[in-house]
Amino acid sequence: MELLKNKLKYGLSLITVILILFSCEDELDLDPITQRTEAEVFANPDAYKQFLAKIYGGLAINGQDGNNVDIQGIDGNFSNYLRLLFTVQELPTEEAIMAWNDGTIHNIHNHVWTPVNEFLAGWYYRIYFQVGIVNQFLRETTEDKLNRRGVSDALKADIAIFRDEARFMRALSYWHGIDSFGNIPFVTEKDPVGIFFPEQVSRSEIFNYVESELLAIEGSLMEPRQNETGRVDKAGAWMLLAKLYLNAEVYTGTSKYTEAMTYVNKVISAGYSLTPKYNYQFLADNDVNGAQNEAIFSIIFDGIDNVSEGGTTYISHAASHNDWPDIMTNLGVDDGWAGLRSTSTFVAKFNDITGATDSRAMFETFDQVLEIDDPFDFKQGYGVTKYRNLDINGNIGSDPSGQFSDIDFPLFRLADAYLMYAEIFLRGGGGDIATALSYINDLRERAYGNTSGNISVVDLDLDFILDERSRELYWECHRRTDLIRFKEFSDNGVWPWKGGIAAGKTTDSFRDLYPIPNADILANPNIKDQNPGY
Repeated sequence: MELLKNKLKYGLSLITVILILFSCEDELDLDPITQRTEAEVFANPDAYKQFLAKIYGGLAINGQDGNNVDIQGIDGNFSNYLRLLFTVQELPTEEAIMAWNDGTIHNIHNHVWTPVNEFLAGWYYRIYFQVGIVNQFLRETTEDKLNRRGVSDALKADIAIFRDEARFMRALSYWHGIDSFGNIPFVTEKDPVGIFFPEQVSRSEIFNYVESELLAIEGSLMEPRQNETGRVDKAGAWMLLAKLYLNAEVYTGTSKYTEAMTYVNKVISAGYSLTPKYNYQFLADNDVNGAQNEAIFSIIFDGIDNVSEGGTTYISHAASHNDWPDIMTNLGVDDGWAGLRSTSTFVAKFNDITGATDSRAMFETFDQVLEIDDPFDFKQGYGVTKYRNLDINGNIGSDPSGQFSDIDFPLFRLADAYLMYAEIFLRGGGGDIATALSYINDLRERAYGNTSGNISVVDLDLDFILDERSRELYWECHRRTDLIRFKEFSDNGVWPWKGGIAAGKTTDSFRDLYPIPNADILANPNIKDQNPGY
């Protein structure tokens, strides 16, 4: 895709034809930056691909440009899709804690959030922004409209693929929706344009819809690793299906581990390979340094062409401090924002925190203490240096100032599929112990550089898998979902400052779901408060 060159760029003056279907229009507002009509926009054959770029771009950037953000009611940089996903998936767990005191951000790690938390509301509306632009893209690419515009057969064939990719992106956001909020409003391209009151449907119904969409498109998406950088292919759909099935018991009350194993095996057999060195996956050149062979679907960032203070720019900057030794040389960032760091519970998952034994242990201890007595003091809690805006040779990414990151974010990667295989086997979904063990030891041999970290059959149980997922996948936006699936998120599991106290404590199980924002419940009579704990 010249969507674009080797990276995704997002520049589409199509906002006036994107009408978001949602009940709370004041909370989800789009400011038009052009007055072009639909006919004028689609007179350019490139507009269809540009529209698709906007859909993909919704995961990476805040809006059309630095002055026009997509989501209102929250600071524009906080409104970034990946930044919000990191907020809801990492901050309420042992893997990350925030030193800043912006709004209600601390309530998330403390497990005391409420239905008026602006970060949770931002996440909810960001999900529906994505759903809305996909719905409009599908409306604008019907056979009837393409015929009326005189679209060529060759372009129609391309658009058919674009439509399947857009449906994947909508399925991805609906998966995030049910994972975070449970029973949610449901809207598709078949609903009317404009402000109306969508019906709230059950988590199970959205699960079934996402499953049906992915099954419908998996055969017609491009073959694994044959699409352009940043675009989804069959393996991306298989991985999302595997994740949906792995968590089916949480979402629907009925397990689907056999189905999960079917699709994990499809992913593993699709031609991906482990990156030779673990840290290469989180460097500025991870699209070309070998990590691209492990990445199944990534959110694309570029320090020049698509920039924001969300995404990996946020993760790499917020996790650093200007007092650390030469952060430009060691991390590739111009400024340490002194925000994100780890808790002692997460650090303890590594026997050697220096990285000399297990290379996945990437901590900064300079001028840092392990335990956190004051959560607002960044120097309490070890830093995490997993994301570095440097290439494998130590050169800073494409933005020589180090302000914006080039690090692509691996939303799905092969290592996760290996871990999923082992977990699904242990949960009775099929497979065999020898294969499960070999996949785990492949990951550990990469991490240790030899076989010294290998485990045996007696070590392989679900407790080990939960910890190993943390060691391998930390800060990749899986942890909250994993802890809930393992029943260790709320009324089990304790880590520093969970529950708002230094030692941590268990919290009520209703927090396994986030609350639908009060504003939307008040605006839409079809939405019911599904969780009385709030």
